[in-house]
Order: sequence, then C-alpha cells, then structure tokens
Amino acid sequence: MRSAIYLDGSWQRPESPDAIPVFDPYTEASIGSVPECTPAEVGRAVAASRRAFASWSRTPLKERLDHLDAIAQGLRERAEEMARTISEELGAPIVDSRASQVGLSLTGFDGVVSVARGYAFEEEIGTSLVIREPMGVAACITPWNYPLHQITLKVASALAAGCTVVLKPSEVTPFNALLLTEIIDRAGLPPGVFNLVSGSGAGVGEALVSHPDVDLVSFTGSTRAGMRISELAAPQIKRLCLELGGKSAAIVLDDADLEIVVPQVLERCLTNAGQNCAALSRLLVPASAVERAANVAAEAAGAYTIGDPRDESVRLGPVVSSTQWDRVRGYVRAGMDSGARLVCGGIERPAALSHGYFVPPTVFSEVRPEMSIFREEIFGPVLGITGYESEDEAVALANDSDYGLSGAVWSADRDRAVGVARNLRTGQVTVNGGAYNFLAPFGGYKRSGLGRESGRYGLEEFLQVKSLQL
Repeated sequence: MRSAIYLDGSWQRPESPDAIPVFDPYTEASIGSVPECTPAEVGRAVAASRRAFASWSRTPLKERLDHLDAIAQGLRERAEEMARTISEELGAPIVDSRASQVGLSLTGFDGVVSVARGYAFEEEIGTSLVIREPMGVAACITPWNYPLHQITLKVASALAAGCTVVLKPSEVTPFNALLLTEIIDRAGLPPGVFNLVSGSGAGVGEALVSHPDVDLVSFTGSTRAGMRISELAAPQIKRLCLELGGKSAAIVLDDADLEIVVPQVLERCLTNAGQNCAALSRLLVPASAVERAANVAAEAAGAYTIGDPRDESVRLGPVVSSTQWDRVRGYVRAGMDSGARLVCGGIERPAALSHGYFVPPTVFSEVRPEMSIFREEIFGPVLGITGYESEDEAVALANDSDYGLSGAVWSADRDRAVGVARNLRTGQVTVNGGAYNFLAPFGGYKRSGLGRESGRYGLEEFLQVKSLQL
C-alpha cells in the first residue's frame, strides 16, 4: 500500500511516479517510500470530501461514533504492529512507542468519543435555539514527532463533529498513517468521509490549505510553517487551529526538593529524544542552587540507556533524521560558543554507537536569556539551567519567550505553586508533576498557536455555531 493513497473509499495509485524516501534513523537506511502527490490528487481528495459531507454531516451522532469505536478497536488489535512501525520510522524506543505513541493515541481517541457522546450540540438561550454544526471539509496536517497521536486526535474530533477529512501526514514518518488508514478502511466509513494524500508540505500541504473547498485547517508543526499556512488561508478566511512550537520553562521554587524534581524535569525534556513541542527545555532554579541542580541533572542523564529503539531496555533513541541531527548539534555548538557551561553530553555520538542520528542527553548550566539555547526551540535532548534571584524574576524569565505552549512549577506548597502557575503566559502548566489530562484543552499562547485540541475544546474547533430566533 506504500505506493497508493486513499481517495473516496479506495486505495489508488497517484498519477505521478515521484516518491519520497523514508529512512530508519537508527540504521540510516531507506525503509521504503511514499508517493509525492500532485495538486490534482489534492483536488480529487477535497472533492470526495465535499461530496461526502452532505450525508456524513446529517448522519446520526450514534452512527458516527459507532464508526469511531470500530476504528479504535482496529487500532487496539494492531497496536503492537503500530508501535513497531513508529519505532522504525521515528526512532522512538519500543517501550515508549507502545505507551506514549500508541497508548496515548488510544486514550485520546476514546476521550474524544466519550466527550462527543455527552456533548450538547443544541441548547436554548432565551428565545433562541443555538445549534453547533460541523464546519465542513477539514484539512488535517500532522507532524512527525507524535505522528499517530496527532492524527487520531484531529481525525476523531473532526469525524465526531460531522466533518469530512483530508489527511496529509508528515512525509518523514508516514507509514503509521497508512497503517491507520487500513484500519479506517476496514471500519466501513462511507466513501469520501476520510481521505489520505502524501507528500511534502510545500507541495501537497500548500495545495490543500489553499483549496477553496477546504473549510478549516488543523495543523501541528513548526511556527514557521504555521505562519505560512496563515498567509495561504487568509484570503479565504478559513478557520485555523494551529499547534506550533514551544520553549517551555520549569520553575523550581526554593522550597522544592531538587533531588526529586530535577530528574522529573529532565525526563520531560528528554522524552521522545526531546522532540516534543511541550518539552520542559528550560529549568529555572534559585541562583544559589544552579550548581547542585546541574549535578543532579547530570547524574540523572547518565542513567539513560541509549541505543537501538527495538531494544526493550533503551530509554533514548536517535533523533528522526540527518536534518534534525545537524540542527540539534548546531544548537549545542551555539550553546558552547555563547558561554553556557556544558555539564554533560555534547555533539558527539555516544562512543558505543557507530551509526544512527544520536544526540546524548545534554545539559547546560549558566544559560542566559540572550542565548539562542534559552530562546529558540531546539527539538532535541537538550536542557538549559538558568538561575533566578526572586519568584518574580522566575516568572519573568519563564514568560520571556516568543512561545507559550506549556510550563511547570514545583513547590512544597501547592497553593504557592498554583499562584505562580496563574502568572505564566502559557496554555497549560503542570503543577508538582500533575498527570496529563486528555479532557483538558491543549494549545498555546503567542507564537505557539491558535485554538485548542483534546476533549470538548478540541471537538468545538470543528464546529460552528448557528442561532435560530424562535
């Protein structure tokens, strides 16, 4: 199926023979390719979605959710196959692929179905009947770092709302999307309700965003790409949901236990080799505790097993590509050149490994706000430690960013931590290591994007509001 795309309820070969190679970031070898679609295929996919929308939008909610339940069941049945596919194309350790890449995708998918089942699509306000109805054709453009999770979250919300979908997955990690499409095909959705096209962002993505019959675009990726999408969508006033970059700060207050907290922050920085838009990549600690925090972080980093993602004992795999490898190591060099103190890690592949796009767990201390490693999203396993003199300065440092996607606060006093969290200009804040809640909204302030995903808030991105004056 890697030579085909999914249009109007069937697998079809695109007109162009052009293909995009896909690489295993551990072996550095090609593991296949996917078609490079043309704007003509994009047009066919959108046309199929537009034809299907009239009937799908009027399909009873229970019937729509029955289809989604069937998709979720199919994913459960092929969960191990999916996890191994993601490990191969992304480089995520197999343990993480099962738990985070596939497990969280299923949890989020089920959460969307649960929310939709109890959602009030109509309500009376005074003499008006307010109706929430589907937006129309949804273009879902997804990233390579959490490929399945982002696909399932968008697609489940769109289909539950009554929208039809054209999906363009990342060309870097596309095989999980093809596997999910097999599952969707077997779930028996009506033709045209779900379509998949493959290709680059510059080619296929831009054609999809610009298409006049696309009513909304749900995109997760870089801020630069989000800006381009905004430009393309502006003439048609399309609705946009953009989940973009991040440079999230973890504030450790002076009453918190560094020995407990710093390893937790490091883990949330290194997860998925740091390729996480919500990674806690800035650690803010009292100035008097910088050296101690650096030592604790270095010790914790040394415990990470690095190697073949297929190995059950590995905790840190390679970054996704040679391009990403060069990018991350460039930031590490910049950090060293700018005067930050390299505590551990660096630009060299671990000595025991002769291949693979590996960046060791890297910790800098004495990071200053003017440095690129403080300000710019690295998207790799790199943590920067900065000291502060007061609680107010800690908040100011955390907010001194173009981004506002996530953050964290730790304190022995929960109320104090919540008070600090309220002052952070970011879409979500973890307090004392609180667990992620799939029913809560996920999205950012500032250059981290527009709109929200997950739960009721994610469903509503795919709905528009009509009022009937009775």
